[in-house]
Amino acid sequence: MNKSEFLNELRKGLSTLSETEIEERVVFYSEMIDDRIEEGLTEEEAVAAIGSVYEIIGQAVTEVPDEKPKQKRKLKVWEIVLLILGSPIWLSLAAAALVVAVSLYLSVWAIIISFWSVFGAFIVTSFGGIIGGIILFTVGKTLNGVALIGCGILFAGLAIFAFFGCKAASKGTVLLTKKCFGRLKGRIMGKEEIS
Repeated sequence: MNKSEFLNELRKGLSTLSETEIEERVVFYSEMIDDRIEEGLTEEEAVAAIGSVYEIIGQAVTEVPDEKPKQKRKLKVWEIVLLILGSPIWLSLAAAALVVAVSLYLSVWAIIISFWSVFGAFIVTSFGGIIGGIILFTVGKTLNGVALIGCGILFAGLAIFAFFGCKAASKGTVLLTKKCFGRLKGRIMGKEEIS
């Protein structure tokens, strides 16, 4: 095995390490091979004198310490003092942000409730129109009865479309709510939410 083959195998075997660690080790073994060549060995002999590339890879991978989990930083005294002194400002801003978020949330649900109210009005109007049309038809006002029955059927059709629209809007709002609360919970707990 010549020098370039050795270094290529080494680079492939160390792919689990960081880029800087790979480069450091490749440069180190490249210089080691060059030193042995300067001592009079051939390129293949210099590579063989270093040892098996697979043993070097195994040793390098086991040497790398596992990354320690990041510990939460403790607040310094001056940071605590600033937090206390600034609490009238940041506490009121946080409360205002919370109130705005809750009012937006309630406004969205108010719109959804008004959509369902329109759906309910369409249902009531369709039943009222059909029943009123039948009554008018039976008392002899045929033309008015047919017109009112037609309006009742029209509102029944609109109620069907309104139902599917209201259902989709409600489902979308519930999913959006779950996603927002999931992210908020992830932020509060210090964990990143997976989407």
